[in-house]
Amino acid sequence: MATYVLVHGGLTDGAYWTDVADRLRSTGHAVHVVERLPSVGSGDASALGGLDDDTAAVRDVVEAAGTPVVLVAHSGGGMAVTELADHPGVAHSVYVAALVPRRGESAMDLLAAAGGPVDWIVPGEDGVIRPTDDIDRLVEVLCGDTDEERARAFVSRLVGQSAASLTTPSTAPARGHAATFVVTERDAVFPPAAQERMAERADHVLRIDASHTPMLSRPDELAAVLHGAVG
Repeated sequence: MATYVLVHGGLTDGAYWTDVADRLRSTGHAVHVVERLPSVGSGDASALGGLDDDTAAVRDVVEAAGTPVVLVAHSGGGMAVTELADHPGVAHSVYVAALVPRRGESAMDLLAAAGGPVDWIVPGEDGVIRPTDDIDRLVEVLCGDTDEERARAFVSRLVGQSAASLTTPSTAPARGHAATFVVTERDAVFPPAAQERMAERADHVLRIDASHTPMLSRPDELAAVLHGAVG
């Protein structure tokens, strides 16, 4: 059995991993969920961290696990996970519709290259990027295949993220372990073509017929994919 560390994406926290974590545990795996990255929160920019802080938070969970882990990133969480590409406590990295930067690339660079919609996020003059107030648009972009009640509950909890965390370039150290990319084939945030380009940086590519948040819409399938990604 494996030990998984699940890392959330931007503007949210780790709560949306609950169903997947429960399913992995039910099959005998150990699971740790990063509760909230320091760059994410409802405060102003001075209260939020950057990419280095996010990386340190993930590193702490990895090292506390006490055994080599399968480090799973969703969406923007791929930035911090990539910073740990050479960490001896990571046995395998899995990117679920997640950013896979090369050295010198920031999250904003990859978002721009992906060509997806950007009207669902609003840059603030205070250095914080926040979700739009248009709940219907958030549901459409993030949760296109999720039960509406569940999707609305999820997007209503979205908060801000420091712009600094999105503009800091990755150090992308040489990877010391295998990596798998899971393409979400109905994704509006990162169009599948953009994901396929990033997937070329991984060793293995898997696919799931889901929107950007398969942990909400397809938890059984995503848990099975994560299990299968590491044999």
